[in-house]
Amino acid sequence: MFDQYLARRYRTTVRPSKEDYLIKDNVAIVGIGATEFSKNSGRSEIQMVCEAIKDAVDDAGLNMEDIDGMVRFTMDYTDEMHIASSLGIPNLTYFGECGWGGGASCATVMHAAAAVAAGVANCVVCYRGMNERSGQRYGRAPGAEQVLTAPNDHFGSIMPYGFATPPSWVAMFARRYIHEFGATPEQLGWVSVVCREYACMNPKAMFYGRPITLQDYMEARMIVEPLRLYDCCVDTDGAVAMILTTAERAKDLKQRPAYIMGATQGIATQGEMMTSYYRPRISGLPEAWYAGQELWRVTGVTPKDVDVAQFYDAFTPLIPMQLEEYGFCDVGEGVAFCEGGDRIRLGGEIPCNTSGGHLSEAYIHGMNLIAEAVRQIRGTSTAQVKDVELSLVTGGLGVPTSAVLLRR
Repeated sequence: MFDQYLARRYRTTVRPSKEDYLIKDNVAIVGIGATEFSKNSGRSEIQMVCEAIKDAVDDAGLNMEDIDGMVRFTMDYTDEMHIASSLGIPNLTYFGECGWGGGASCATVMHAAAAVAAGVANCVVCYRGMNERSGQRYGRAPGAEQVLTAPNDHFGSIMPYGFATPPSWVAMFARRYIHEFGATPEQLGWVSVVCREYACMNPKAMFYGRPITLQDYMEARMIVEPLRLYDCCVDTDGAVAMILTTAERAKDLKQRPAYIMGATQGIATQGEMMTSYYRPRISGLPEAWYAGQELWRVTGVTPKDVDVAQFYDAFTPLIPMQLEEYGFCDVGEGVAFCEGGDRIRLGGEIPCNTSGGHLSEAYIHGMNLIAEAVRQIRGTSTAQVKDVELSLVTGGLGVPTSAVLLRR
């Protein structure tokens, strides 16, 4: 039965013709901005978001009055009304929000691009701001009145029993993956080592100048078996913003545009928020498979065409799993693909997470990954891949997810 399940992977659906896909090549990311990444920002999320948006506006060569759209994370602690007031934005003709934590990262770009392509707005900001390190961190148990409210009834059924943190939730998937495919800790460790190598090239990364070896990885303390310290992303204070506009207008702006070839979302049945353990197969990421299949369909390209990827790496096992789900290798081959690190380094088959990613640059729920994908298109990354034409980004895992493919 398991073999039959793998043979058909996940069920597909008939989609509209890709010729009707209005986003492709008609919208571009023209500005990116960010605060510093730190353990203690010393200021509110709304202040950081305003700083990041101003940085993105300046980067694009626009004025604040040009902004007429905004897309945020549902779980962001700010809102468009107060951001617009704080920045002096006269009017927003479009505003929206995307749910499911890190799964919303590329989804914000998708929603913004759809608004621009449809003519609902001309210049749309996507942003995320968070004091994840100095504010409310996972593992600090919220009060019972929070856990048991309607939006949190799922967490209310697991947190009282100690099943309270993302490392514990992802550890279940990772343990099953290791069991099924014979993966070893050393193979997973290369993901952390390579991401740290990239961070050491990036002066803005939280772990800049602090390399690790495979031995360091193996000797690090266990967080939740099989996840060690360096398998887990770095909690971060910071904000990232980006601006999208029409491809036509992008030609006259300050930076080289990163044109959007495709932006997609994916959701699968039998899903829960990070605890989808009742599916026939829990060693994979079906939402990512759906998002990937739609991305390749609407763009008309294949994984072999992609030059560089920023995979959502809240935990190291998620990179080999995504290599499989997005079609860069076969099921069960992801950790072998990463072993030794050469295939995901500069000059390898698919350089991954070239700013250091969530593991070593910062954890801004995927938005810093999108910013790095834009830098790769511009040719300004601190770990620049030669002659980049196509740059892939993926959203958070274990939840409904999203992906975006940028082109030069």
